[in-house]
Amino acid sequence: MPILGATLHCARFAVSNPSFLDMGRRLRFVKPGGCLVEVTNRTIQGRFLLRPSSELNDLALGVLGRAQRLYGVEIHAFVVLSNHFHLLLTVESAYQLARFMAYFQGNLAKEAGRLHRWRGPFWHRRYQHVLVSDEEVAQVARLRYILENGCKEELVASPLEWPGVSSAQALLFGRELRGVWIDRTGEHRASVGSRAEARSQFRESEIVILTPIPCWKGLEPSLLRKRINNLVVEIETETDARHRAEGTRPLGVRRVLLQDPHGKPVRSKWSPAPMFHCASKGARNLLMEAYASFCVAYSQAARRWQRGDLNPRFPDGSFPPPFPFQNLSQVPG
Repeated sequence: MPILGATLHCARFAVSNPSFLDMGRRLRFVKPGGCLVEVTNRTIQGRFLLRPSSELNDLALGVLGRAQRLYGVEIHAFVVLSNHFHLLLTVESAYQLARFMAYFQGNLAKEAGRLHRWRGPFWHRRYQHVLVSDEEVAQVARLRYILENGCKEELVASPLEWPGVSSAQALLFGRELRGVWIDRTGEHRASVGSRAEARSQFRESEIVILTPIPCWKGLEPSLLRKRINNLVVEIETETDARHRAEGTRPLGVRRVLLQDPHGKPVRSKWSPAPMFHCASKGARNLLMEAYASFCVAYSQAARRWQRGDLNPRFPDGSFPPPFPFQNLSQVPG
């Protein structure tokens, strides 16, 4: 059977047997040509190391804005809660996403760790990204989910009340998302030099630029904000109805700000991330087949690499395994 035919046959087998794709850690995959992805991660043990404060908010926005400027990722929505974050992005490749996330997570961990005097691992694991289909229903649902964070955890009554880093007010009112980036290397060099320099010299302003989700690109700004407002009103109404039915009320901004950054929730909700966010079975199957074909091509290249082929042709957008160290002076001529 030709290689292409064998690859498609294996891909169809994988689609009909989803457990085939759940073996081990999922390969980092972005649909060719780029696509919308939702990215999330949680702090170690769910600790409140990202608890909102004016200083942390400025630093988090600064890190996010600088990462966006350096790596060119489109940002549609985001929220940083006390122990996890969600980003809704459009990326061109898994490589671009990986570089962006390495910069964002690494620098956010350094700044939050420094602020709260936390030593050791900061993140629970590697970030998770889930592809979102081209369907409008699926994309709007992910936007709504990110806006809902803070309300669904029973922390605040409205997305607009969250005191931490969030895109809600910027999406609804067009407010500027400006943060601060601090050149820690330059600051350290100045601190050990013979002349003390002003700290402000190493602080730079960074701006996070938001773009509409792909299915809403081209809409008039007034119509776009009307749709965002409808989502916010829906979330507020559902949150209020849930609290009335259960006889509860949100934790509130004041108590959120008083949380111990080293503390953690008594009980954590956890559920495995889906393979994709889709509104229909047809869209899910298309993404599943694309991912399965990618996995099969990667596995075939990995087997050739294991047999000593130094040019195994891994699929575009993949992260090949590192090649073993070679001392060229010891290689026979």
